[in-house]
Amino acid sequence: MGVITRAVVLLSLLAVLAPGASSASSSSFVNWEDPHVHPLELTPDGTKLLAVNTADSRLLVFDLTSRRAPELVAAIPVGLDPVSVRARSNTEAWVVNHISDSVSIVDLRLGYVRATVQTDDEPADVVFAGFPQRAFITCSQVNRVLVVDPSRPNAEPRRITLKGEDPRALAASADGRFVYAAIFESGNGSTLIGGGSLIPDAFPPNGVGDARGPYGGVNPPPNRGDSFFPALNPANPPPPAVGLIVKKDARGRWMDDNHGDWTDLVSGAHASASGRLTGWDLPDRDLAIIDTATLGVTYATRLMNINMALAVHPSGSVTVVGTDATNEVRFEPNVNGRFLRVLMATVDPRRPGSRSLHDLNPHLDYSKPTVPRAVRNLSVGDPRGVTWDSTGTRAYVTGMGSNNVVVMSPNGARLGQVSVGEGPTGIVFDAARQRLYVLNRFEASVSVLGTDRLRELSRVRFFDPSPVAIKKGRRHLYDTHETSGLGHLSCASCHVDARMDRLAWDLGDPSGTVKTLAGQNLGMGLPLPPFESWHPMKGPMTTQTLQDVIGKEPLHWRGDRASIEEFNPAFEHLQGNDRQLTRKEMAELRSYLATLTFPPNPFRNLDNSLPSDLPLPGQFTTGRFGPAGQPLPNGNAVNGMNIFRPPRLLAQGLFACNTCHTFPSGVATNMQWTGTMFMDLPRGEKGEFHHALVSTDGSTNVTLKVPQLRNLYEKVGLELTQKESLAGFSFIHDGSVDSLARFVTEPTFFPTSDQEVADLVALLLSFSGSELPKGSPMELFLPPGPDSQDSHAAVGQQVTLGSMGATPAQLGRVMLFMSLAEKGKVGLVVKGRQQGRSRGFTYVRGGTFQSDRAAEKVNALMLMARAQEGSELTYTVVPAGTEWRIGVDQDEDGTLDGDERDGDARAGLSGDDDVAEVAEGPMGASR
Repeated sequence: MGVITRAVVLLSLLAVLAPGASSASSSSFVNWEDPHVHPLELTPDGTKLLAVNTADSRLLVFDLTSRRAPELVAAIPVGLDPVSVRARSNTEAWVVNHISDSVSIVDLRLGYVRATVQTDDEPADVVFAGFPQRAFITCSQVNRVLVVDPSRPNAEPRRITLKGEDPRALAASADGRFVYAAIFESGNGSTLIGGGSLIPDAFPPNGVGDARGPYGGVNPPPNRGDSFFPALNPANPPPPAVGLIVKKDARGRWMDDNHGDWTDLVSGAHASASGRLTGWDLPDRDLAIIDTATLGVTYATRLMNINMALAVHPSGSVTVVGTDATNEVRFEPNVNGRFLRVLMATVDPRRPGSRSLHDLNPHLDYSKPTVPRAVRNLSVGDPRGVTWDSTGTRAYVTGMGSNNVVVMSPNGARLGQVSVGEGPTGIVFDAARQRLYVLNRFEASVSVLGTDRLRELSRVRFFDPSPVAIKKGRRHLYDTHETSGLGHLSCASCHVDARMDRLAWDLGDPSGTVKTLAGQNLGMGLPLPPFESWHPMKGPMTTQTLQDVIGKEPLHWRGDRASIEEFNPAFEHLQGNDRQLTRKEMAELRSYLATLTFPPNPFRNLDNSLPSDLPLPGQFTTGRFGPAGQPLPNGNAVNGMNIFRPPRLLAQGLFACNTCHTFPSGVATNMQWTGTMFMDLPRGEKGEFHHALVSTDGSTNVTLKVPQLRNLYEKVGLELTQKESLAGFSFIHDGSVDSLARFVTEPTFFPTSDQEVADLVALLLSFSGSELPKGSPMELFLPPGPDSQDSHAAVGQQVTLGSMGATPAQLGRVMLFMSLAEKGKVGLVVKGRQQGRSRGFTYVRGGTFQSDRAAEKVNALMLMARAQEGSELTYTVVPAGTEWRIGVDQDEDGTLDGDERDGDARAGLSGDDDVAEVAEGPMGASR
């Protein structure tokens, strides 16, 4: 497109820019805590090591030709939160940017991004395979694999829908015929039978109380023969009726932890007793096998719950590492320190039904929750990388939580281990040098290991802009050796990557004591039914995300933890550790958790507005207004918001949804109604808030906190109007309500049609992203709620101009980016190669960019005109407040990056912060 046309476009843009718009305040660093998938790669010729620097949104290039440690020679800006890198050739790498929903195609000779591939939501990995060669890209949130022609990367891709939740890691067969995708949140074949509902005709039915069950309707059923273990506390009132977790065994029978067989009520002739169809199934698919010739898919099943990484053995078999949970076992004393296994699975892709499973911690017998320190230090936890040596005799597995690499034989025997830096994720084997390279994410370093005696030879550090709160506090969530009794698990074993494991757990204690409701915000001062104290036998509850948890107290589904500090006993009583965190350590954990931020919502429009015509694939009617199991129509989230708020009182005609689930987080207010207005409650001694509890959940767990609603789209997958589900748990506290449509058509809510149901579902899927209308302390049905720590929908979005000429669609996106930046809703940066140098620019309003040289400002039109083939420029939307660091001052020292480079060039030094901050040296011998 010519300069004149670009000028017209720019003038149109400047006409709509909002002069004087105030800037949104924000930290210069936003932590989405996105996980590494394949963050380390060798080029085919073995001369370069490629690593993603997720925190700094860069691809690092190390020269391996030196006899010493790898030499960091380039740090190339890519998209936000790069999590994977693959070398397509010695001169081209593809980098997967999780937040940017893009893949950066990097020219390794000149060190810049020459093209950007837009993907579906949350891409995770890429591999090259097939004839002709194609790029296969997992898009984890939408359960798809994109098939892209590398010669036409911006052409419309083929899309393969996988029957599994959250596909991430990829590998390809040696001959390129097959691509393998690990299903990260595959589940473990467990699900829930409902119990404890107090509302007639509510979903799910009280299947646990059905007399046709193995206990004749007793609820809760015993877990040890005819009794409970631990024994019931005689001082307590009778325990409430609750749901029950069952798990499919190798015979296909649905069993509880007391050998009770519930198959008849789950998938058999009386499946309707649990709200299911006869023949209902939860296939538990773990590994997708894609035929690159036909794009047909087969699956390997029943491997583990969280499939974290995979590699292809020289024989052609596929190795998967990850974790498997024993959530079917009830009560905290019984799972203490032993609720999870760290596994390696081997699958023959020619016979997917064949599999072998090996415990990566064969030294543990799990008879006790705690072992001596020397034994727990042998354990591997949170495995995030695996590679085989060229002979196939040794598998090397990284433990992100245990800060080590373990060596396993093909039959699961432990052959050795070595400690590395903090948070090891990616690992590659260098056959020519007989070395291993390990990316230590939390420490921001690369460890070089010698394979002859398995020892660390050197460690190379690189620049990390993460705040001190993250660097100090993160270990308390992840470190398996320091926070568990067997050394193999941590808080992050369930709160995976500070999010969820997609399971429910019954962590009650029959021997425990009832906890009073003293000091709680009971019902916001509104006339609600009576509250009840918290019984220690609470029943199953799903794992909640830790994103934006600080400041949303009280915590847990029941609100029975006043602050994060009240979870400290779990380090001993649930994780088996021999101590709790110190006050200082708990403060570090709190500060780290406070950085966790929700990512951009994929259902919002790019300007962050609600969608008015949102397709709802996978969402079905419930039978309230017509036949059940039919696809819902497109939803209008704007209308859904109107239904959610007054004057519409959707809940029994008594309350609006927004009365409890306040915008923008969904959490209830921290206030109480005085009769004329809502008044704030004082904060607690730990600085905690007192957001409201309610007694209207409709279950025998009478007292519950109003939960936040910003990650509902991550919890879909259980669908009981269909004969097959991808997840065993979904909504409300125990995960028993299968869909959002089901929830809003419960008997207590009064939508008028399936269209209104679709509109409400569209709103709930689009909930995160703030910019929703807030309440008022003067409105009874619309109290104000807490702010939300989330991201504008456009954050991360990218456009690369110059390689093939700007299209109208690309220019339109750049116009939108600049308009949003002008209003202060986001920041906007530009990166690329100009006149043979890497350059950066940050938008500073009024159609002007500040370059990475303090004396140079550039008109937006002139900058656009600079984008040519060989001098491509990539525009990236970033969170407001981060644009200066990301765009022009990487280390935030006040001297802009270009000026630093110029000064260092004059002094004969490197001017790149990534390259400059390198430390190396011999490390300790193998341990």
